[in-house]
Amino acid sequence: MDQDKTPQPEPQGAPAQDAGITVCSVCGATAEGTPVTWTCSVEHGVRRYLCEACARANIRAIEGKLDTDWW
Repeated sequence: MDQDKTPQPEPQGAPAQDAGITVCSVCGATAEGTPVTWTCSVEHGVRRYLCEACARANIRAIEGKLDTDWW
């Protein structure tokens, strides 16, 4: 009952997802909504989306759980 239910703001540097638009954190591609073919990851508390092309190009690094700094 005493829990704070106030919505928390997104951390600084989070990709824009306002108005239903998702932005790829690698190449900057945009899409309406969140396409099922895109990949979502959380790095250092920030949610990042990757378009299908970027996810395919970096699949080994993603599966190896490398930070995007190492790609």
